[in-house]
Amino acid sequence: MSPHRTPAAARFIAGRRTAWVVALVPILLALAVLAFLPEGERETTSTDTSPIGADSTLAAQLLDDLPDDEGQVAIVLWTAEDGELSEQVQGDLTQQAVALLSDAGGSGESGQGGGQGGPPPGATEGGQGGGGQQSPVVVAEDGTAAFVAVPVTSSSATDNIRKVEKLRDTLREDAPDGVEVQVTGPAGIQADIGQVFDGADFRLLGATALVVAILLIITYRSPVLWLVPLIVVGIADRFAAIIATNVLELTGVAWDESTVGILSVLVFGAGTDYALLLISRYRDELKTTDNRFEAMAHALSRTFEAVLSSATTVVLGLLTLLLSSIPTTRGLGLACAVGVLIAATFALVVLPAALVVFGRWVFWPRVPHVGDTVLVDSNSLWHRVGEAVSRRPRTFVVGTIVALAVLASGTFSISTGLKPSDQFLERPEAIAAAERLGESFAAGTSDPIQVVTRADADQVLGAVEDVDGVDSARITTSADGISQIDAIPDAEPGSEQARALVADVRAAVADFDDTHVGGGDAEAVDAKDYAAQDRLLILPLILLLVLGALVVLLRSVVAPLLLVATVLATYAAAMGASWWLFRTVFDFAAMDTGVPLLAFLFLVALGVDYNIFLVTRAREEAREHGTRTGMLRALTATGGVITSAGILLAAVFAVLGVLPLVVLAQLGAIIFVGVLLDTLVVRTVLVPALAMTLGEKFWWPRKVTG
Repeated sequence: MSPHRTPAAARFIAGRRTAWVVALVPILLALAVLAFLPEGERETTSTDTSPIGADSTLAAQLLDDLPDDEGQVAIVLWTAEDGELSEQVQGDLTQQAVALLSDAGGSGESGQGGGQGGPPPGATEGGQGGGGQQSPVVVAEDGTAAFVAVPVTSSSATDNIRKVEKLRDTLREDAPDGVEVQVTGPAGIQADIGQVFDGADFRLLGATALVVAILLIITYRSPVLWLVPLIVVGIADRFAAIIATNVLELTGVAWDESTVGILSVLVFGAGTDYALLLISRYRDELKTTDNRFEAMAHALSRTFEAVLSSATTVVLGLLTLLLSSIPTTRGLGLACAVGVLIAATFALVVLPAALVVFGRWVFWPRVPHVGDTVLVDSNSLWHRVGEAVSRRPRTFVVGTIVALAVLASGTFSISTGLKPSDQFLERPEAIAAAERLGESFAAGTSDPIQVVTRADADQVLGAVEDVDGVDSARITTSADGISQIDAIPDAEPGSEQARALVADVRAAVADFDDTHVGGGDAEAVDAKDYAAQDRLLILPLILLLVLGALVVLLRSVVAPLLLVATVLATYAAAMGASWWLFRTVFDFAAMDTGVPLLAFLFLVALGVDYNIFLVTRAREEAREHGTRTGMLRALTATGGVITSAGILLAAVFAVLGVLPLVVLAQLGAIIFVGVLLDTLVVRTVLVPALAMTLGEKFWWPRKVTG
């Protein structure tokens, strides 16, 4: 391409006199922002991760209206290491419990039995407290365990962690000899989840950067070149974290501890993908152009449309999450959209300028020279694969579709909805204590069903007590016309029986005005129902956006429809294959309710990247060589970079597994499997085979030849 045909913007970014300014100014601006502007901050609320308008969410909001909100409940469990708890030990525990409740601003009555009217089945009274007051401690009938419920009022997730850990430290120091003490209940479980994210951003960033660095070194086999994209993308990542969280704070959109971690993974993955495409084209241009500034301008003009189209599609897909019923999912979508915009900007502006400032030597020891064979004319592995596909394209179409269908068959057996005990890869104290609590007391003691009402509390209590499966119930709080009733189910939290009981309790109180049912199992039921609604709304919208973007980019109908179909096939195959891995290798009981939507978004939106990279090059080559040869040349030219980008993106998302939360491990695994299928099978075999089978009809109604 001659210089006058190269867009002025590309010549400016890669200009001999302007490149260093284009590279330096955005980097200095980003570093200034990092130095002087902190990440956005917000106080978490009890409904951040709850579906808007759900019954359990309305219950939590009604509880927030109480004048003296006691916050979440921590259940302190004492168990005898051998034999039973003696009367002397029970007396010591009573004194500790009274002191704990006094410090928490509670009382023996309000704390008894986690909100029960006397001891639950399998329990006895724990003796007398100070001044003849009834003990708040509930002792099991077999005498091996005892517990007390302590309210924990916290202003944030970090504050909850601090208070629960302080409670645990105090209890261990004061524990009688031969007695083990643990803390569970909603406050304890939330604290242990919060602990997972303590320092998570640093661990995720470090692991992600390490994975990217290793793969870039392997890809470029250069001791220098990998540093340029890594530094540029690394600065973009930190800049994105600052800007995204401040945008969330300004707009009032909720986010949680996982948002910045997932944002970082996405920025590194997408930014490095764009960098790989640009550098691959730049290296090729250096083999035909003496002047590196002209070579970069040409490479940038050739990759700009593909990267911009890809980033725009991903951003629009991410913004569909603003329609989610979950506040933090909305925050994740907005944050990641901001992150992808920043990643694409750095890849299209800062990276080409930074690369061209250095000479050809930056590629050492594999320095490209004029006259070297360009990728499209090489006899690479991808050229040989393309030739094999071109000889029998219909066979490859049928074969890959059958293989994907076999993998996708696993989707019919997927079960969603994790129990509290299944949310962690490593079982924390709160989960172990909840299971031990269920051995000596009613199974649902650690997580009662909460009925919150403005109606007559006694009548509501009577209706709840009459529900089969409720062991006991009592009014635990009543103020300003709002009452809370805690019902202890006889089913294990998270079980199908417990969730069915939620429906029964809701049916029993349905005739009472302003009465709502909450608690862990109610929240799980609502999360599953609203997640299904989100999928019905958002998934078709994502597909329409992706299809529309491809139609605009390719100005075609057949090709976009086929490409979207291949993306759907990849998603279904990835879900089925991952479910098989979850059940047979990782022994996961179920898939988290939010995973299918997020996996679909990331796989479809990011899968479009590789479609765009391949098909835009195929269209370019088809103008001169025809569709069949053009697709073969496109696969030869982009097969390596698409595979490298796919492996890198898959590895980056696998990094989510460094955090011991099942939901992140599942999301990372599905995207890992899906991206590898997309890059190694669908983009390498199926799409070329479809194009070669259809020939010029692939671009209908557009004509790209002649």
